[in-house]
Amino acid sequence: MAEKVDRRVRKTKAQLRAGLARLMQKKSIKEITVKELVEEVDINRSTFYLHYTDIYQMLESIEGELMDEVSHLVDDYPLDPINNKESSYPFIEQIFTILDNNKDICIALLGKNGDMAFVSRIEKLIAETVLHRLSSRMPKDNRDIEYAYAFCLNGCVGMIKTWLSSDNQESTQHMAELTHKLIDNTTHMYLEQALK
Repeated sequence: MAEKVDRRVRKTKAQLRAGLARLMQKKSIKEITVKELVEEVDINRSTFYLHYTDIYQMLESIEGELMDEVSHLVDDYPLDPINNKESSYPFIEQIFTILDNNKDICIALLGKNGDMAFVSRIEKLIAETVLHRLSSRMPKDNRDIEYAYAFCLNGCVGMIKTWLSSDNQESTQHMAELTHKLIDNTTHMYLEQALK
């Protein structure tokens, strides 16, 4: 019986999430009401309030789940871009898998009505890991690695936005390989120059 209830809860939350993603592609979160969302997904307001207190808490919950997934990735796939060039590929592939599995809400979060604060938190989480490892190999007074990292990161965000909104979306593996090559070429070329 509990399994049936859990499945129903998951289904309801998935409907609400898909509805919120659709609405966020049209308007800002400030403009979306509970009434509008429940009408979008054809459920009762009382059902919404069983799971969330308001739209903001719902979005916070969704973002928290995505943040947890990325945090686990950071823990599960330790990056060592200097000693092991291939260490970043499984991490990048898993990032694209998360994006693909959460495509609707990721398009909304990265879109014009999205939550750039959330994107910044994800970027910061990854930067704390990658930049720490890269900067430990650099002379203390050299901040260029931060600029090289920002260049790669912003390029990746642009690629992700283009990929998510593409009608003929390439596979997660293809995008991971492309991203890995671009980052690898940029960082290693830079590091070779900086460490001479």
